[in-house]
Parts: sequence; C-alpha cells; structure tokens
Amino acid sequence: MTRVLVCLVALFPAAAFAIDGERLDDPELQARYERIITEVRCLQCLNQSIKDSDAFLASDLRREIRRLLTEGKSDEEIYDFVATRYGEFALYRPRFSGKTLLLWAGPLLLFVVGAFVAFRIVRGRMSLPIEDP
Repeated sequence: MTRVLVCLVALFPAAAFAIDGERLDDPELQARYERIITEVRCLQCLNQSIKDSDAFLASDLRREIRRLLTEGKSDEEIYDFVATRYGEFALYRPRFSGKTLLLWAGPLLLFVVGAFVAFRIVRGRMSLPIEDP
C-alpha cells in the first residue's frame, strides 16, 4: 500500500510537468501565459481550463497561445484568435457583444423581476384585513 502511494506522489509532479513542460524566458510573458490559459475552456473536457486539462486539444491550444505570446500578440488578440477558432464558448469570460447580451444582462434582469414580484406579494399581503382571534 505504501509503495503505491509513493508511486502516485512521484507521478503527479511528472504529469503536471508533462502538461506544460516549456516555460517562457520572460517572467512577465510567463505570467500572462498562465493567466490566459486559466481563462480558456478545454472544449474536450468542458469543465476544465486548458491549464488543468491533459487532452490533446488543450495541449495544442496551449502551444498556440505560447506561440502567439512570443510573436508579441496582445491578450485581446489572443482571445480573438481563440473565439474565432473555437467560438465564444471557449472563453470563461465571454466578451460583451450582441450575442452575449442576455448572458450578461440575465442575472440583473432576474434580480429586478424577483424584486418586483416580492414587492407585489408583500404589498398584497399588507392590504389583507387582520382577523382577531
């Protein structure tokens, strides 16, 4: 049992290094790279960022993002590349546009409707007569 645990602990760092073995020379670029890959969804895993995924598609996308960063592309240009190639769904924080208007306005709209309904219920109950026992 102990040997199995030692083997698992020894394999996890190796697996994490295998996912993204190359580091960028510039620490600022590496920080941007780390931030960007946490904000892009793995389209094969769906519930993981490409940073956490070991799928081939995620590995390919990490390599592309690294290449774009070394070419001097801005974060916005990289997000445009990802959205153009894979759609807005690939971004954890989709950009504000006509297509995503309901996504961004939906929570506020639901809050306003809920507040209005609660107000009407409370106001209706306040107008009911009080019965003495």
